Amino acid sequence: MLENSTILVTGGTGSFGHKFIPMTLEKYNPKKIIVFSRDEMKQWEMAKLFQGDDRLRFFIGDVRDRDRLYRALDGVDYVVHAAATKIVPTAEYNPFECVKTNIHGAMNLIDAAIDKGIKGVVALSTDKASSPINLYGATKLASDKLFVAGNSYAGGHKTKFSVVRYGNVMGSRGSVVPFFMSVKDTGVLPITDPRMTRFMISLEEGVELVWHAFEDMVGGEIYVKKIPSMKVTDLARVVAPEAKQEVVGIRPGEKLHEQMIGAEDSYFTYEYPEHFKILPNINNWGNCESRIKDGKKVPEGFIYSSDNNTEWMEEEELKAWIDRHYNEIGKI
Repeated sequence: MLENSTILVTGGTGSFGHKFIPMTLEKYNPKKIIVFSRDEMKQWEMAKLFQGDDRLRFFIGDVRDRDRLYRALDGVDYVVHAAATKIVPTAEYNPFECVKTNIHGAMNLIDAAIDKGIKGVVALSTDKASSPINLYGATKLASDKLFVAGNSYAGGHKTKFSVVRYGNVMGSRGSVVPFFMSVKDTGVLPITDPRMTRFMISLEEGVELVWHAFEDMVGGEIYVKKIPSMKVTDLARVVAPEAKQEVVGIRPGEKLHEQMIGAEDSYFTYEYPEHFKILPNINNWGNCESRIKDGKKVPEGFIYSSDNNTEWMEEEELKAWIDRHYNEIGKI
């Protein structure tokens, strides 16, 4: 599907874009990948990594700017929407800015994609959009709803919209692994709560979920990757076994456990070998056979959260992952 196509990635200079772009160039050999983002310096630095590859283009712009999106989407086949204001405390203290990017930006992209005849859009979501308690999660839930409903809003147009949702991305900027690594030499690691658990997913797995969504989507699905959990105290012990763990309390808007599927979603959720799929509860799409395919309906009241997960990451597995990716953790 992505072979010989033109793909635009919003927020393409972030951690996801740095992994999605080289993996997609290698696997699918697209005609062109357009990196759409608002930070010229990040684009300048990223361009150096792909010097000489004429399949890559860089486009300065902001998803808040609908006119700029219309121009950027000329000739584009597929879009990956990774742009977001996503740091939880930042969103709590700058709520208007978070809404402008995460909600208004989603609306702008949906309108522009329909009008420009984009074939498919996959939007990146977050565990925080499931039963949200912070503004970031609330805006991403609204964004998810917008992209799901975009399939109906498109009317007779051909554009399809779907969403992928996953939790803590190991090694990405702002995630817990590089944070612990950055402060381990102090001999003290701050732990918000010793009961805290997190889902663990690699950037590679996140990219593969997006690929799967493009191949599988009919429109309106939310794909949730099956991934292991880990206690934050165990994670800290792997990163710095000799360091003292100091409990500092939960930050504003922070959850004790990550949740990716809530009980209310269980009525329209189906299970597959490597992922779950939350189907829309509008237009009777939740009972659509072409969307369900070979999925098995989960029990009513099913919740997929990091504390009730059946799969847990062993400390040895995390240590091996850190050893393999030590030089790139937190840099993209």
